[in-house]
Amino acid sequence: MNQRMTIVLSTGSYLPEKRIGNDDLTQFPREAIPLIAEKTGVRNRRVAAEDECTSDLAVRAARKCLEKEGIDPVQVEGIILATSSPDRMQPATATRVQHLLGAGKAFALDINSVCSGSTFGIALADGLIRSGQADRILLIAAEVYSRILNPKDYTTFPFFGDGAGAVLLAAGTRGQGGILRSRLRTDGAGSDMICVPAGGTQLPFGRMTNPRSAFFRMRGADVFSFAVEKVPEIIRQLLADAGVAISAIRCFVCHQANANIIYRIAEILDVPADRFFMNISDYGNTAGASVLIALDEALAAGIIRRGDLVVTVAFGGGLSWGANLIQI
Repeated sequence: MNQRMTIVLSTGSYLPEKRIGNDDLTQFPREAIPLIAEKTGVRNRRVAAEDECTSDLAVRAARKCLEKEGIDPVQVEGIILATSSPDRMQPATATRVQHLLGAGKAFALDINSVCSGSTFGIALADGLIRSGQADRILLIAAEVYSRILNPKDYTTFPFFGDGAGAVLLAAGTRGQGGILRSRLRTDGAGSDMICVPAGGTQLPFGRMTNPRSAFFRMRGADVFSFAVEKVPEIIRQLLADAGVAISAIRCFVCHQANANIIYRIAEILDVPADRFFMNISDYGNTAGASVLIALDEALAAGIIRRGDLVVTVAFGGGLSWGANLIQI
């Protein structure tokens, strides 16, 4: 009997129309602008329109994903939305996505693993499908960081963008490929390294004394060190668990946080940098959405083809990091 597996049916993505280039960041000193691309690879980012929120971006990416396979939203049994910039503190942003999509038969929930959201979501959806809880799950990752960034903070504002990605996962059999293995990790001791301090029960807005506590913050140098240590390590562990050689991987789809982080990861793994897909120059860091946006674009460009082995890998707040081995 063939083992029940989780296969990738289709992908989709949505990037807002508004584009902001580095030269448009006039709130920062002109001499500092070239450093944005030099230090991170970011040259442009997309920003949601004033009437767009996270759920709107998620719905647009989801529709593109479903339309590729001709799937009616009522055929979707579950919606998992990975986001760290939700519409509201409650309820789950996924509930509005379910309503707007017309996916009335689907359960809907949010997960927040910050920039690791896509990889954690893939593992969660895989577990639900393999266990028989659902046959079709739509995983979406959507972020509107432009609403939670301080426009005057040079350490964060220039590097992030808004966007959404989606992947439709379904029950299949081993011969069809699919999600082969995942590894997820967390180190809560680093929970303050990447965070929005205010807005929850620890520091409600009503008790906030510093307005900047409402904005996203991170310790960039520490994040760089964390990423270049943990990402190569988890990729090696993932492939060792699966008995797959690193040379067999067609493409590494890494969280698009910083081009120099990705180059360093490739160097540590002794893998040519061109096997790591990158679109950070165009979109900036789209946080939890970056992996699914990149996966969709790599498939559309023919860089990844059906049957290829792919590693998706991400790192982010929590601290969290995770990787998935997928045969597309």
